[in-house]
Amino acid sequence: MSLHLPRGFLFASTTAGIKQSGNPDVAYVEAPAGATAAAMFTTNRVVAAPVTVGREHLRASRGRVRALLVNAGNANCATGPDGLAAARQSCEALASLLSCDTIGVIPCSTGVIGVPFPTPKLLAALPRLLTDRRSDDSAAYSVARAIMTTDTRMKTASMSLSIGGRDVRVLAIAKGAGMIHPNMATLLVYLFTDVKATPSQLRRVLRRAVDASFNQISIDGDTSTNDTALLLASGASEASMQTPADETTFERAVCDVCVSLAEQVVADGEGVKHTVTLQIDGAPSRAAADRIARTLAHSLLVKTAWAGADPNWGRLLAAVGRSGVSVDPEAVAIWIGGEKVCDRGAAFPFDAGAVHRRMSEPSYEIRVQVGRGDGVARILTSDLTAEYVRINADYST
Repeated sequence: MSLHLPRGFLFASTTAGIKQSGNPDVAYVEAPAGATAAAMFTTNRVVAAPVTVGREHLRASRGRVRALLVNAGNANCATGPDGLAAARQSCEALASLLSCDTIGVIPCSTGVIGVPFPTPKLLAALPRLLTDRRSDDSAAYSVARAIMTTDTRMKTASMSLSIGGRDVRVLAIAKGAGMIHPNMATLLVYLFTDVKATPSQLRRVLRRAVDASFNQISIDGDTSTNDTALLLASGASEASMQTPADETTFERAVCDVCVSLAEQVVADGEGVKHTVTLQIDGAPSRAAADRIARTLAHSLLVKTAWAGADPNWGRLLAAVGRSGVSVDPEAVAIWIGGEKVCDRGAAFPFDAGAVHRRMSEPSYEIRVQVGRGDGVARILTSDLTAEYVRINADYST
């Protein structure tokens, strides 16, 4: 599928021998004329070395980036001083090749935690990246492919829009299939655009786009140590956001591609057979509705029932009751796939076979009416299958 490729960026990937599979494992994106930037990082207190270095570089450069360097197959996390040195050395080596400041390079890693980082392999791959860098769909797709770990398919989204009568393009690339849980970033996601924007404008847009997309999904309740969302703007379109309406238009486009990526991530979740949209209504507050939704999304009993397409609404009701939100059990009603299964906290007559068939489909919605409040929440999540256990039981070996 053809991409709406933003101007002002070059893309490349190569194989450095970091992944055991021998598949491409290093991705590179360059803004030859530089780009303004905004980023959001993991909220995990255990932080990978490239996240630490990326934060430092964005602060020091005041939101100016020349190049993005991503490796897959090794998270460079829990690797001590050597891991930090590796991340910094990689940036220094690439900056030397580009004749730019080291702080203009943002490093990212994904893969196994606690394994010494193979710095020589990454350094040896850098010249190949610069030789192969191109501005075409094939090169952009190669970046999406190289950052995959347990992903079964690439995750991309793009669109074009008009700002001030000029054509602006947005490209989004992500990886993620496990350790997916709010709050941000929940995965690696890279957004590229050719609009002219300040770092503060990009920060506002990114924060809202992430909240509307990646912060509304969960697969397994685990937040990664390497989560990064990075938005880069080359300005090559010469279109700038002069008015609040311009920023709103741009934000809507960024939100759209982020929502697409978020949906792709959940659909490609490790071992996922079914994706489930949880709609919570009538909670005491939005925060209360969100808490109920996340309790449901992280309940092993609930998720395994979804895996078996079992309309066991009692597990849903029990999870609502233990969410920590003050609710009246006799006020709760539940619908599965549009079929009411619980009313006033008790069984409601329904066709179990029909609901089972609906739950056997790839995606469906569960709605929980909590009471008479005005708090609502909506989260996209998934089931939990034996395949998820198989993938993660031997991930490091």
